Amino acid sequence: MAQKTSISPTRRVTIEGQSYEVRTITTWNDKDQPGTIDETKPITSKIQYKPGPTLADPFPQFADLADRTGDKNTNNGWSFRPSAGTGFKKVLVEGGSNSLSSQLDGDVQNQVAKDANVPLARSQQALSKITTTKTNQQLAAQNQDPNAPAGGQNQAQAAASTGDAAATPQTKAEDLNTASGKATGRDNFPNLKYPLDLTTNKQDVIKFVMLKYKPSTFATETLGFQRPDVNRDKEGIGTVFLPIPAGISDTTNCIWGSDEMTAGQIAGANIALGGITGGGAGFTTKIEEVIGAAIGKDKGVDVKTLVATQIAGSAAGAGSGLLKRVTGGALNPNLELLFDKPGLRTFGFTFKMSARSEREAKEIIGILRFFKQGMAPQKSTTNLFVKAPHTFRIEYLHKGKKHNFLNEFKECALTNLTTNYTPEGQYATFYDGPMVSYEMQMQFQELDPVFNEDYIDEKGSFLGTGNSGPDTKIGF
Repeated sequence: MAQKTSISPTRRVTIEGQSYEVRTITTWNDKDQPGTIDETKPITSKIQYKPGPTLADPFPQFADLADRTGDKNTNNGWSFRPSAGTGFKKVLVEGGSNSLSSQLDGDVQNQVAKDANVPLARSQQALSKITTTKTNQQLAAQNQDPNAPAGGQNQAQAAASTGDAAATPQTKAEDLNTASGKATGRDNFPNLKYPLDLTTNKQDVIKFVMLKYKPSTFATETLGFQRPDVNRDKEGIGTVFLPIPAGISDTTNCIWGSDEMTAGQIAGANIALGGITGGGAGFTTKIEEVIGAAIGKDKGVDVKTLVATQIAGSAAGAGSGLLKRVTGGALNPNLELLFDKPGLRTFGFTFKMSARSEREAKEIIGILRFFKQGMAPQKSTTNLFVKAPHTFRIEYLHKGKKHNFLNEFKECALTNLTTNYTPEGQYATFYDGPMVSYEMQMQFQELDPVFNEDYIDEKGSFLGTGNSGPDTKIGF
């Protein structure tokens, strides 16, 4: 007889605005042979949760949340651990075939049937006799009120249950977006990392958080558009951690263009502006100023020559070419380089991933799927619209915290992804099919330009300067 442990696939859930992963851990015994479950021995099952990664804790761990009991009449068969907050409790006590409890029960039944190599009906029969250990009952004894706040490890739930968590605002633009048909694509992705020992290495990493795209909203007071705050208004739907690659850089650009205005154009613009701002009197005044400036001092000869050649050139169909031929000169174009518009930055990353184990190969496949599917546009339920792909929040992390000595990113779109399945120059696979190595070349572009004001923090100070000291972080 041997004790077995079945771990179900993780599910992503959102509880009171916070994102979590949940899974079930079930222990049972076989009868020393495959295809058997010993029902004379205790079968226990518990649910664990893991909050999404944060700057303070980029690699959160699973913690016990509740134990499954055989008494469905009390809290829908759950014995809550002290870490369970009101949000999770309320969701777990809900009944129905589509409830989280029913989904988790199904996950347990399927996983045990797979691990024990028995039919699903046999797994269901055995799990109907599920119990909780005395130790677990003692841990959970004081926390069975579904309205009791969280305690212990689950501080994120405690904050959410007291209303401290910021709610995602529902905007008019989102209403319009929903009215055109909801997206039908995937919006639930796992948290992944490569290599698998990235956690233990404690090395600097780059973090990609996938975000549901949210459109801009009208900002009436500024006669413009306001984009959602990527750090406050957007919940991640999946995360990938990778080592920081070589060759990282950023190019900050601003678009300028040459522009010219001849004396005639300047005069005409000056007269028109005077008429717009000053009415008839302003129009007359500007005409007098322009004429006086043109014929004043020693400019009279030049003006006469200009007028004569322009009239003659027009009559002969020669345009301004006559002026160049007769005088050997041309009108001063007043050429100047002028600011045109801000630019959008682009970033390129290349990652080569070679698996060292079967589990790591699966992680690499998941990472490739994460970016490939996440960047793909989505159909709407009406099939009339095509919805924007998911976007990404990118961060460099140093010892688990934001890296002050590399650039920051605004919300980015993954515009191009090239996957090389044979980066070693030849086709080679492991025994079960995965390629021995993959290379990912990604091109990102920020959704918004960088402005001078982006270097100012929420307290009104320039990023990294403190009160009066020198700059201590690069910022964007």
